[in-house]
Amino acid sequence: MTKKTEKEQKKSFSEKLKKYIKNLFDFSEYDKKTLLFIGFFVFLVIISIGLLYYIYFVDETFLFRLVIELFVNPIILWGIFGILLFLVIMAVQGLLVPIPSEIVLLAAGMIWGWFWGGIIGVAGSMIAAILCYYVSKKGGRPLAEKLIGENALEMADDLIEKHGMTAIILTRSIPFVSFDAISYTSGLVDMDFKKYTIGTLIGSFPRAFFYSFLGSILIQHEPGQIIKLKDIPLEKIEELSQIFNLLLAIVLVILVIVFGLYYLQGKMYAKKRYEGKYLSNVKQLMRANTQIKIKLIRKAILMSEELFKTKIIEWSGNYDFKIEEGVMHINNDTLSEFEKNLDDQLAEMKRLREEVNKKTKKEG
Repeated sequence: MTKKTEKEQKKSFSEKLKKYIKNLFDFSEYDKKTLLFIGFFVFLVIISIGLLYYIYFVDETFLFRLVIELFVNPIILWGIFGILLFLVIMAVQGLLVPIPSEIVLLAAGMIWGWFWGGIIGVAGSMIAAILCYYVSKKGGRPLAEKLIGENALEMADDLIEKHGMTAIILTRSIPFVSFDAISYTSGLVDMDFKKYTIGTLIGSFPRAFFYSFLGSILIQHEPGQIIKLKDIPLEKIEELSQIFNLLLAIVLVILVIVFGLYYLQGKMYAKKRYEGKYLSNVKQLMRANTQIKIKLIRKAILMSEELFKTKIIEWSGNYDFKIEEGVMHINNDTLSEFEKNLDDQLAEMKRLREEVNKKTKKEG
């Protein structure tokens, strides 16, 4: 009996894995523009993995030499125009995850010292943050939905809805939490752009000045003079390279841990929605307030956006609700009847999902 159960569990896992992989590579529902952004996003991931392999398994001094020879020295040689070059490179590094902003901010301290390096670092951080946000928002969400699931992203939507700018400020301010990862995640979820930019600006100051100060004490050199690696002992280069690589490793480890917790929380969030606990919370909000964001209702009843758009218009007429800019103004006289309707809708959505799952299982 136990052996049979184990076989059934293995078969169930195998079927889920096959379904996941099949769904991962099915992009038929997206238009050409979205597919273009998805392709660009995947390309960045592949390049990033290749760079990581080279940094840790081929040449441990690669990252340090790269920063000095292709970043620090050219900017120093450009003089005042080097600031423009720095901002361009800061924007590009935001797309190449294995060269995180933390490394570039260290270099800013080497070039301009802790104060001006910090100021220019804040400007570069803002440019990189906005670019990553845009790329992720335009093409990253469809891919992220396939990788970690719609429920995990909708859970993040709720967290940002609840904590918003505070979450951005705190995560931006903590030195070893990946800056670029926060930028991409904010683009993936429903984060207000104005709040995102203000939170990023506030949080960028302590971060930029921390790394700029650290960079200013790593290498001492005359202002305006390039750093000649041939004049630095090999042991010193290896020591500095280890600092750079350690910093990168810390950022990546924290990123993996956060991603794992995010995924597990997404699973718990999905269970909460499926069991109707999320709907119960939404009902409490509707009773306590005269208005509620309609996207909360959609999530509570497991309904697709396309179907919900039709339903919400129908309900507004049936229950005398007004909808303005994504917000429903509640009519307390019909609220009780509307709540019963939501219970029926959730039951119907669960039934339809179960039918789809059964059909998929038979076809598999």
